[in-house]
Amino acid sequence: MTLSSNDNILELRSLSKYYGDVLAVNDISLGIGDGEFLTVLGPSGSGKTTVLLMIAGFEYPSQGEIIFKGKSISFVPPDKRDIGMVFQNYALFPHMNLFDNIAFPLKMRKVEKQEIKRKVAEALELVQLSGYERRTPKQLSGGQQQRIALARAVVFNPAVLLMDEPLGALDKKLREHMQLEIKHIQSKLKRTVIYVTHDQEEALVMSDRIVVMNEGIIQQVGTPNELYEKPNNKFVAGFIGESNFIEGSVVEKNDDILTILMKDQSKQRLKYQGNIIVGEVVRFSIRPEKIFITKEQDNSVDFLEGVIKEVIYVGETTRYKIMIGNQGIINLKEMNTLEGGSKKVGEKVKISWDKKNLIKI
Repeated sequence: MTLSSNDNILELRSLSKYYGDVLAVNDISLGIGDGEFLTVLGPSGSGKTTVLLMIAGFEYPSQGEIIFKGKSISFVPPDKRDIGMVFQNYALFPHMNLFDNIAFPLKMRKVEKQEIKRKVAEALELVQLSGYERRTPKQLSGGQQQRIALARAVVFNPAVLLMDEPLGALDKKLREHMQLEIKHIQSKLKRTVIYVTHDQEEALVMSDRIVVMNEGIIQQVGTPNELYEKPNNKFVAGFIGESNFIEGSVVEKNDDILTILMKDQSKQRLKYQGNIIVGEVVRFSIRPEKIFITKEQDNSVDFLEGVIKEVIYVGETTRYKIMIGNQGIINLKEMNTLEGGSKKVGEKVKISWDKKNLIKI
């Protein structure tokens, strides 16, 4: 899968990485735009951090090339690349105060003392920690340490900033706050960010585009909306948010009404907006929040009948697990309203959805 344009600041071309006999990254190609916030998303072991380490120069590719500003940097040492990096564990020097921590990459580049002082002050102001120069890392909260790590990564004004699960150690509320802070800083600096995470919600909130990886392979690349609304396979549909899957063979088709023979040999009728032929083995995906419990009492094809097996109250929504025939569980998410009332376990219900929300994958 290749995305490339004249605006790309960075390109990965047929990139692979072996660790012994283990193929961690498998022939991936990708273009990354100048000023883009790109997130590499995937479960543990998907190869996302290995990709980041190859871009940073801490690992070299087994095959393929990394092109940065039109030139190959595949085997260029990390300190010779115009790239900054923020690690999950912050990697701050405990024996140095914050000024010296932030100044470190500038001193390594032999920047003059007055310029170092100016740049460190600007970086501290950027992360809203001006006046903290003489404190040490142990005197800071986790969120403040993360800000200092970010300041150190941007102080030498790199063209690309790499971030490897930088918010993983923070609690949920602070993590959500820092997501927006990082996005605001990136927008202000107009720098390219390549951000690695396994947190789907984090990726949706922060990214211009998301690269979904699994087992070393790029599964799909797109905007948060594209990945959520139009996943191109079962892995993406199941990994980005929640999905229900309906699988079976088409045994009858009448306009947009399909009769599906399910795995348990039951037949279900449903509406689908798309091209399908009789005999085709199909898999559909639909999001829990796009299914609703209907109050209708007729036997229209719009409805599937089921029995509520579980009710989970989670504040603004109630989640239902509904058994449809013997096929399996359909998960449904319903907003709680003042006039609404929770259904009960064991209650028979009919569920429906807008046919445009049923996605073939």
